[in-house]
Amino acid sequence: MDEIARLARVGPGTLYRHFPNRDALIEAVYTTELQKLADAEKEFAASLPPVEALRAWLKLFVDYIATKQIIAPALNALVASGSKVFECSMSMIPAAINGLVARAVASGDIRADLDPMDLLRALFGVSSVASGPEWPTSAKRLVDILILGSRPTP
Repeated sequence: MDEIARLARVGPGTLYRHFPNRDALIEAVYTTELQKLADAEKEFAASLPPVEALRAWLKLFVDYIATKQIIAPALNALVASGSKVFECSMSMIPAAINGLVARAVASGDIRADLDPMDLLRALFGVSSVASGPEWPTSAKRLVDILILGSRPTP
């Protein structure tokens, strides 16, 4: 925790005031990343064409997975201790991807039979075989492939 305070350029007292222990800090990091995804869905939907909003959100989802992988051992320990840290993600992530896909389907940019969760499964699949620090770049290229493959067939 002292090293984190030093890297964040705050005093240890400030860090401990906000995060009384390591678990509280890990939960806050995870929750912040999750909230970024939820907020981005609304922001992208309001400012980008439907298929571009979906593409942008999926690329942000890759960043979320990368962050989650970094803190995965600590997150798993939290869950084992009875923490409910993952409960909010079970509704926020599907709601975001479902809304973006529905909008892209309605615009005619994405085929109607696409299961939004298939996009997430593909990205989780790539991350599960990640062999180096370059996997997020590869996964973001995969987003473009997924979008292209999700276009309606003529």
